[in-house]
Amino acid sequence: MANVLIVDDEQDILETLPDVLHRWGHKTFVAKDGVEGLKVFKENPVDFLVTDIKMPEMDGLELLQRVLEMDKQTMVIFLTGYPSLDSAIAALKTGAYDYLVKPVNLDELKLRIERGLERKEHLKSLPLLRGLNWALLVSIPLWLVLGIILASLLR
Repeated sequence: MANVLIVDDEQDILETLPDVLHRWGHKTFVAKDGVEGLKVFKENPVDFLVTDIKMPEMDGLELLQRVLEMDKQTMVIFLTGYPSLDSAIAALKTGAYDYLVKPVNLDELKLRIERGLERKEHLKSLPLLRGLNWALLVSIPLWLVLGIILASLLR
């Protein structure tokens, strides 16, 4: 289960998408624009952000930048009714996990959220793996030195 924030200026998205995500086992929060979305993000733990790109007040790209400044681990999927190569490139360069075109194929959205959550779990384990790598790098020379000392003592 994940906490998903849905930010969109289309009321039908805000009414239907939370119900769908609840059926998939997720807890949802909603906001009608980027300003409200940022406020909800600050007040609640959010694993996944699903947001429109073009919105009044604060667009999705600015929302993405501000969210990632607070939590780089948040997965973000953009939904847009106005797809363009430029907006897709801008979204992915800014740090979005994915980009989908409205009307949203719910099976595709479910798959992307599941994959995003898996990726988030993998990213959480990276610091541990880095620590283990450093421990191995430090301990190998130490064991070699100990082996040399023991070999010279046992002669």
